[in-house]
Amino acid sequence: MQIVFFQRNFRRLFLCCLTCLLVGSLAACAGAPEPTVSSSQQPAASTHSTQPPSTVPTEASTVSTTQPPAPDRSAWNLRLVNPWNYLPEDFEITLTYLSNGQAVDERCYPDLQDMMDACRAAGLSPIICSSFRTQDDQEYLYNNKINRLIAQGYSEEEAPSEAAKVVAVPGTSEHQLGLALDIVDESYQLLNEEQEDTAVQKWLMEHSWEYGFILRYPSDKSEITGIIYEPWHYRYVGKEAAKEMKASGQCLEEYLGDVPTK
Repeated sequence: MQIVFFQRNFRRLFLCCLTCLLVGSLAACAGAPEPTVSSSQQPAASTHSTQPPSTVPTEASTVSTTQPPAPDRSAWNLRLVNPWNYLPEDFEITLTYLSNGQAVDERCYPDLQDMMDACRAAGLSPIICSSFRTQDDQEYLYNNKINRLIAQGYSEEEAPSEAAKVVAVPGTSEHQLGLALDIVDESYQLLNEEQEDTAVQKWLMEHSWEYGFILRYPSDKSEITGIIYEPWHYRYVGKEAAKEMKASGQCLEEYLGDVPTK
């Protein structure tokens, strides 16, 4: 009997000790701190960046900040001649003569011919009444205008500046470039503001830019150009520049960034 009693007590003591050991192990595991992981061992997903992934463009990166190139003022078709930009004394061009005796810079002739052909194809009758002028031609026209103004009552001091509003001072006329043309309607050939009402002028004002020509002296740009409104005076600048000026509403001085300061 004592042996049985001892065996039972021993078995109970053994089970009790085993239970204590198991409970102590679980408690130790629950209270142990997380193992420390060095920064080099951190998984990529646990790193949070405030910057977007390099493969995804930001809004700023999708907007181009490149400015269009400035017009090349040295280009033959963009040469600026006006009251404060004189034609170089050594200026030379090669002319192509038209059937009526007028002449233009040979480089603009093909586009001029295309424009005149298209205007006539529209059932209209344009006439080029003035084109290239020599220095002597311009001096004659300018001096003649001064004399007429003096005859009208202007003083000899006032007449030159007043004449320059209508006839360019010699050396500052676009006609001396061979790129300027005075074009009128066969049915009305006076060089005045009524010219704008003719069918030819309405067509040219709408379509001349397609052939590289601009209305050089618009009615709302006289303070910038220094020349009165001339709805008959067209200037060749090339198709690209003419298109850009048509879209922006700029005159040549504005397009080239040469607007006089007041």
